[in-house]
Amino acid sequence: MAPAASIPGECGMLRLCVGALLWVALSGSASAQQAPGQSPVVREADAPIIDMDTVVVSGVQPGPGLWRVRQGEHVLYILGTQSPLPKNITWRSDEVAQVLQVADQVLGSPGVRVDADIGFFRGMLLLPSALKAARNPDGATLQDLLSGADYARWSALKQRYLGRDKGIEKKRPLIAAFQLYQEAASRSGLKSNGVIEPVIDAVLKRRGIKRTPTTLKLTIADPRAAIADFRKEPMKPQDLECFRKTLDRIEYDMPRMAERANAWAVGDVDALRSGAVDEQQFACLAAWFDTDLARKRGLTDIDARVRAKWMEAVGTALDTHAVTFATVPVDELLKPGGYLALLEARGYLIESP
Repeated sequence: MAPAASIPGECGMLRLCVGALLWVALSGSASAQQAPGQSPVVREADAPIIDMDTVVVSGVQPGPGLWRVRQGEHVLYILGTQSPLPKNITWRSDEVAQVLQVADQVLGSPGVRVDADIGFFRGMLLLPSALKAARNPDGATLQDLLSGADYARWSALKQRYLGRDKGIEKKRPLIAAFQLYQEAASRSGLKSNGVIEPVIDAVLKRRGIKRTPTTLKLTIADPRAAIADFRKEPMKPQDLECFRKTLDRIEYDMPRMAERANAWAVGDVDALRSGAVDEQQFACLAAWFDTDLARKRGLTDIDARVRAKWMEAVGTALDTHAVTFATVPVDELLKPGGYLALLEARGYLIESP
């Protein structure tokens, strides 16, 4: 089953409690295909850690230009977003600002929003259970669950980025690796949010308009049972694959991530177009969605449903508005079979920046 193409990193306290959407913050887009002609990379467990040698840009940066999607006299402007981005840049795009000043509608990014159908106080009562679900069943530690080689890699990276954090040793491998990734990205001069959205929000606030959501909304009607089921979920081969690929990414791919962050910041669309597809994000989303818990609650065919929801919103916007603005993760926009390909297949005229 294909994982979700893109899921906004806005998981609230009990939108999935823990687990399901935890991985969205990793890069802003999840890719289910390997780049054409790209061979799988085999890593030796005892290979040396590669220090990041790519210097991230800083200061005021323009970002990429906008794609234009035309239907007659109506036009949709799309900004391809990227995450993570250099933490010390200020994004300022005159083109985006001008479009936002005249846009009739602003569409949110495609993705999934999973809500728990509960009130605030019930949510507070469930929070301790949710926190417990982040830990390994039966008090197991990472050393108990991982192979000797995997644990040795984990320990070296943990010492480097997290120090003497003993509490993380009791957390599930998926959650522990996610926390390690966040800290590694931050130490490398990158951050997952806070660059693009505040700029757009400021313009929308001045105009008094709001984004039109395009996310696929799923509701967990039984959050207590969902938490209980998640706590009972044993570690699966998909969990280990996600864990290992996350360690691979931290050890070897930080320079590539920095290069893509720099490419977005300076508006190098050719570099973004030729970027590698993210196998790690695919592996980690598959670790969640390929579970009995997800299937039992209707979290299936997510990729197709997310795309259909966004395409429906775009079709309505182009039919009814002269100018529409949207954001889409740039990897999902450009990859084979991605959103630009879907729009072109519908007969829209596509103009690249």
